[in-house]
Formats: sequence, C-alpha cells, structure tokens
Amino acid sequence: MPKLEHSGAILTIDLAALCANWRLLRDRLDGRAECAGVVKADGYGLGAKKVATALYGAGCRVFFVAHLDEALSLRATLPEAEIHVLNGLMPGSAPEFAENRLVPVLNDLVAIEAWRDFCTAQNQAYPADIHIDTGMARLGLPPSEVAVLADQPHWLEGISVVNFMSHLACADEPDHPLNGEQLAHFRAALAMLPEGGRSFANSSGIFLGADYHFDLARPGIALYGGNPTPAQPNPMAQVVR
Repeated sequence: MPKLEHSGAILTIDLAALCANWRLLRDRLDGRAECAGVVKADGYGLGAKKVATALYGAGCRVFFVAHLDEALSLRATLPEAEIHVLNGLMPGSAPEFAENRLVPVLNDLVAIEAWRDFCTAQNQAYPADIHIDTGMARLGLPPSEVAVLADQPHWLEGISVVNFMSHLACADEPDHPLNGEQLAHFRAALAMLPEGGRSFANSSGIFLGADYHFDLARPGIALYGGNPTPAQPNPMAQVVR
C-alpha cells in the first residue's frame, strides 16, 4: 500500500459531508417526495460502494446507477437497497435483473416489449421504470411512443411500473423556458398513462420547487458537492479536498 509520506498530493473524501448533502436535498423536498442517490460512474469517481454504504446509513434507500455491472456490484454491498439501472435492458440481461432484484429503466418500446415478454414467460410482474423524453433528447420515449402506450395498454401488461420518469435538461438555469415546457410535457404524458410513481427532479430540479418534486428525486452531482444553483452561492458541503 502506498505511504502517505511518499505522495505528492492527498485526496480526502468526506463521507459525513456527502451524507449532510443528501439530508439537505431530502429536506428541500416536499413531504411526499423521496430522495434517491445517483452513484453511477463508481460514485462519480469516489467509490460507489463506500459512497452508497454511507448514504444508506444516512437513510437513503433508493439508488441509481448507469449499467448492470454497477448494479450487480452494488447489490452485493447493499442487499436490501432498491437499485435502478438507467441504461436499462440489454439483450439477454433480463434474468440477471430479476434474480438480483434490480429495476431496469426502459427507454424505448423495444426494451418494454422485451421486459414484458420476460415477465409473461416467468408469470411474474417484475418492476421497471418507464423513461419519457420530455425535451432532453437523450434517452426515453418520444411523444409518439407515449401515445402508443396510452392507446394500447397491453404494452405494459405484466410489468410492475415503479416510476414514470424524465430528466430535466436545463434545471441549473431556473429561468430557462425549457424547464416549464418539460414539466408540462411530463404532466401531459402522465395524464395519458396508468398510475405509477413519478420521478422528475435531478439535483438542480430539486431547487426549482415543489411542482418538480413529484414522488422521487434523483440528485447526483450535488451529493458530491457540485453547485446545483450556479448563479447563487453553493449550498452544498465540500466532499472532496
């Protein structure tokens, strides 16, 4: 193991500050919303296992990662946590999701069909999130595919929908018109779809107010000390020194 006295620099990760940031974000949510923790990219480079373990100790029970291998590693560390995989279902991966109680984020009709067919074959309604693109133009169902789900309910039959979710593109700019447009698109989509949890706010979205909180917020960079309100002083504690 390298000796400290041999190092040119030392990086200190303050897990207490990380947990304080999660509590601050949780406390900004209205009373009905839960606060998750995004620990993708190995906990933003700080070590997902240690980060998630600390957050779990602080009370966080819901986590988001990007890929299945991250989720499998985290499941071994936190056997009781609720773990969601943002990049969703890859071909042939459905059994591993089910066996390890992982929640895929389904980003298109192909993934929804594959998960539905797996649930039907297993005679078990396994959980999944449905991702709706409201303006980020990165991942998620466009309006035409949301309309398919609304008009043809069989697409979701056999799936236990945990959340209908979307992602804000410009939440770090509170006055950006796209924030309100995305909120309107998300509400319109929800009105067409069956009941389920609703997840919309990222780190900066939490600071846009209760209209954006819904049932589950998904902060990422702010947990690690990044400023969710760039035009104002950073309310988050410094995690890395």
